[in-house]
Amino acid sequence: MKAREICSRSDLIRNSGVCAMVEGMQIALFYLPEVKQEIYAISNWDPIGKANVLSRGIVGDIDGELVVASPLYKQHFSLIDGHCLEDEKISIPVFQACMKDDQVLLDLP
Repeated sequence: MKAREICSRSDLIRNSGVCAMVEGMQIALFYLPEVKQEIYAISNWDPIGKANVLSRGIVGDIDGELVVASPLYKQHFSLIDGHCLEDEKISIPVFQACMKDDQVLLDLP
């Protein structure tokens, strides 16, 4: 994996998502400063709604699991491993991300 600078902390919105175009992929970045990991990165593509919208979803916690609810049909996707809580057969790609010196770094395959 190769870590790559994606954006700076000032580009993020606390407790919400933003979308970044990375090597032709839309990545949803979620900045949760009160959580130990702070930054979560998943594919922005909602496989159920068939649109790049997950960065606009609402972030929450279901039974201790950090999730984002799709703004289209409200399915919940884990920010940890990408699985859909409502349909175990569906999952989305998850990327390792971290903050270093106010820069967001993303590990790319």
